[in-house]
Amino acid sequence: MRFVWELPELTRHESSGHGYLMCGIVGFQGNFDRELLQSMMDSVAHRGPDGEGHSMCRFESGPVTGLGHRRLAIVDLSNAACQPMTLPPDANVARQSGLTLIHNGEIFNFKELKRELSAAGHQFTSDSDSEVLLHLYVRDGVRMVEKLNGMFAFAIHDCRPTGRSEGIERGDLFLARDQLGVKPLYFAETPKGFLFGSEMKALLCEPGITRDIDPAALHYLLAYLWTPAPLTVLTGVKKLEPGAAMLVRGGRAHRRWSYYTIPYEGRRLQESPARLAEKLAEHVYTAVKRQLMADVPVGAFLSGGLDSSAVVAMMRRAMPDKPIHCFSINFGGGIEEDGNPADLPYARKVAATLGVTLHEVLVEPSALTHVEEMVRWLDEPQADLGPINTLRIAEQARKLGIPVLLSGTGGDDLFGGYRRHWALSFERSWGWLPHPIRRAMQGVASAAASGHARGQSTVVLRRLAKMFSHAAETPDRRIASYFLWSTEAVRRGLYTPEFAARTAHLDTLEPLMHSLKLIPDEPDRLQRMLFLEARHFLADDNLSYSDHAGMAAGIEIRVPLLDVDLVHFATGVRSGLKQDGRLGKALFKRAMEPYLPHNVIYRPKSGFGGPLRRWLKHDLQDLLANTLDDASLRRRGIFDPAAVRRLIEQNRSGAIDGSYTIFAMMCFELWCRSHLDH
Repeated sequence: MRFVWELPELTRHESSGHGYLMCGIVGFQGNFDRELLQSMMDSVAHRGPDGEGHSMCRFESGPVTGLGHRRLAIVDLSNAACQPMTLPPDANVARQSGLTLIHNGEIFNFKELKRELSAAGHQFTSDSDSEVLLHLYVRDGVRMVEKLNGMFAFAIHDCRPTGRSEGIERGDLFLARDQLGVKPLYFAETPKGFLFGSEMKALLCEPGITRDIDPAALHYLLAYLWTPAPLTVLTGVKKLEPGAAMLVRGGRAHRRWSYYTIPYEGRRLQESPARLAEKLAEHVYTAVKRQLMADVPVGAFLSGGLDSSAVVAMMRRAMPDKPIHCFSINFGGGIEEDGNPADLPYARKVAATLGVTLHEVLVEPSALTHVEEMVRWLDEPQADLGPINTLRIAEQARKLGIPVLLSGTGGDDLFGGYRRHWALSFERSWGWLPHPIRRAMQGVASAAASGHARGQSTVVLRRLAKMFSHAAETPDRRIASYFLWSTEAVRRGLYTPEFAARTAHLDTLEPLMHSLKLIPDEPDRLQRMLFLEARHFLADDNLSYSDHAGMAAGIEIRVPLLDVDLVHFATGVRSGLKQDGRLGKALFKRAMEPYLPHNVIYRPKSGFGGPLRRWLKHDLQDLLANTLDDASLRRRGIFDPAAVRRLIEQNRSGAIDGSYTIFAMMCFELWCRSHLDH
C-alpha cells in the first residue's frame, strides 16, 4: 500500500498588537479536503496569529488525515516551535520519523521530562514543550499522558512504518485532554469521518455534522446551568472528558478511555493540621512557581478572595523584586443585594500588602450589552455572568501587553469553599430524622422553591428551600441535588408537550450519580461532593468559559491550584480540615496566614459572577423581552410561552427564585441564534 505524505506547511505572522491570540488545534480523519481544514483553522484564528500551519496525509485509497494549528507563542518564541511539529529521523532514536503533533496548552514539567529523555539519547531541536510530547510518545506510547503535569489538548498522528507501541496501527490518530479539563477538546463523527477541534465552531464548518438539539443536554443545562461532559447541546458534537484520551482509526473513534481520575480513594494524610498547613503552602508555592514559566509577561486575577490572593502572594514570594500586574472587577453599584459581599476593598488591601499593581476593570449594567457577544464566544450555552468579567479583564491585560494570567480557580472545588459544602455538613443536625419527617421537610421546601408556598423573597429563604428540597433522597442523590438550580416541577413545567415527552425518561441527577461511581473507595460525603465539583462544575463551567473568554481577548489563563501534585495532596486532606463547622477552606486559610492579612483570609465568601437577580429585574429587561418573546419561543418549539411568562412574573414578584433558570433559557436562545440560525 502506497503512503502519501505532505510535509507541514507553516506560515509565521507578526502580531499587529491588536489581534486576538490563543492556541487552537483542529483536524480530521476521513473523506475531507484541504478547504475544510482551512475553514476550520480560520474559525479559530482568534486563538493565535503568531503562526499557522497544517499538514495533510493519507494512505492510498484510505482516509485523509488533516491537522491544523493556530499559534500563540508563550514558550520558545522561535520558528523551531511552530506546528504541526514533526520529528526527523534520528541516529540514536530512529523510530521518531513519521510522527506529527498539534498541541494547545502548556506542559509545566516539560523541562524535567526533557532532561530524562535527553539522558536516554533523544535529541531536541527546540526549547518547546511540544517537542517533548513527541519524544515522550516515542518512548511511552499512549501512556505518555500519565507523566504530564500541565493543561493541554493535543493530537498525534502516528505514521511510522515500525516502532509503534502495542495496540497502535499505522495511521492512528491519538488525542488527549489534560487531567482536570483546563483545555477543551470537541469531537464529532459523521458518515464522512471524524473531526476534532479546540472549539465547537471549528467542527460546525463541516455541514455534515448534525445540528439537532440534544434534549438531555438542554434539560441538564436548565438544571445545572452547564452541560456535563461528554454531552454538548448538539447531538452531533461531543467533548472529551477531563483526563480522557482516544484513538481514531480509519476515520472512526476506535477506543476512548480514562487515564486519570481525581484521586478520591479514601486516603487520608495523617500529619498534624499545623504540618499539613505548611505542606499545603509549599504545594501552592511550587505550583505557582511552576506556572510562571513563560517567555512573555505574566499577570494575575485578583478578586480579593482567598484563592486568587493566595496565588498572587506566591507570585510575590517567587518574584520578590519584579513588578506584578493584577486585575480585579469593580461592580459599579456593588453586588451585596444579590447575597454577596463586595470584593474590591479586599483586592485593594491585598494589592497594597503585597506591593502589586491593581488594575480595576469597571463592570456596570451597561456591560450586559455584551451578553450576546459572550454567548457567541462560548461554544456552549452557560448561564453564568463570569465569562463577561473574564473577558473584560482579559481585554485589559491584552492592552497592557500581558498575554498570560494566573487564576485562583480551583481552590473552592478542592478545599470546600462553597455554601453547599457547609449546607452538606449541616445535614448532621437533621439527617438522623426518620424518613417520613424528612419527606415532609422536602415537600414544604419543594413547594417554596416551586412558588407554591411563601416563596423565596429573601436570601435566607432561598437557601433554606434549596437545602431541604431533596431531604428524603438517598445520601448520594442528596449530594448531587446541591448542584441543581431549580426544581423538577419548575423545569418540566416550562417545556412544550412535545419536548416534555422527549425528556420524560431522564433522571436529572443521572450524570452526577454516574460520576460518583468512579470513586467507590471514597466514603466521605464532602469528599464525594468535591469530586463532583472538580469533575463537572469546574470542568464543564468555570474552566470552559475561562478558556473561551480568555482566548477571545488573546489571553492564556493558567490555574496553578489545579496542579496535579497539589490536587493529589488536596484529595488526601480529611474533610474536617476543609469544612470545619461553618468555616470553609479551613486548612487553606490556615496555610495562608503567614502570607495574607487576617481579614482577607477570613472574609465572607463572594462570587465572581454579578448581581444577576437585580439586573434581570431591571437592566436586562429589554434583552429578556427580545430573547424570550412568544414568537421566538414558538419558533424554537421547546419552551411553552405561557409557562415562561409565568416564571418571569413569579421571579419578579419574589414568589420563586427563577433568575438563573430564566438566564439559562436566554443564553440558550441567544446561542441558537448565533450558532445555528446564522
